[in-house]
Amino acid sequence: MFLSDFLYIFAVTLLCEAFTIYITMSYEYKYPRPAVTADAVVITQKEPRKVLLIERGGEPFKGCWAMPGGFMNMDETTEQCALRELEEETGLLLNEAKQIGCYSDVDRDPRGRTLSVAYLMMVEDELPVKGQDDARQARWWDLRNLPDLAFDHKKILEDALNIIT
Repeated sequence: MFLSDFLYIFAVTLLCEAFTIYITMSYEYKYPRPAVTADAVVITQKEPRKVLLIERGGEPFKGCWAMPGGFMNMDETTEQCALRELEEETGLLLNEAKQIGCYSDVDRDPRGRTLSVAYLMMVEDELPVKGQDDARQARWWDLRNLPDLAFDHKKILEDALNIIT
C-alpha cells in the first residue's frame, strides 16, 4: 500500500505542476511590450493663450521643458494617468480631458519603447501651479514664446492647437 500511495501522490504532484506551467504559459507572451505613458496639454482659453509646462527634474531631458505626464499604473486608464500626473507634477486638479492622440514613434523616448496618449485640457485662465514630484518647476508659457520641448511634445502641442483652432 505504501508504494501505491507514493505513486498516487507523485502523479498528482506532476499533474499540478503541469497545470501550473500551462496556466503560466498561457498568460506569458514572447513578444516585448512597450511602456505606456500619458501627457496633459493644458491650455488657457483667455488670450493670449498659454500652455502649462514643467521643467523636468530627472533624466532623460533633465532641465528641459515638457508637458506634465508619466507612466500609467496598471489599475488606471490613460486618461486617469494624465489627470493624476498633472496633479502630481503641478498641483493642478482637473477632471475633464479630451484625447488628442496616441504617439508611437519608435525613438520618441530614449528610455525605451514607449507609447504616449496625450490629452487636452482647457482652463479659462492661468491657475496656480508649482513643480512637484519629479518636476523641478511648473509654469505657464505664452504660446508665442515657447522653449524647446522634450520628447515629441512639440508635435503633441501642434496637434492640440489644431483641435482648438
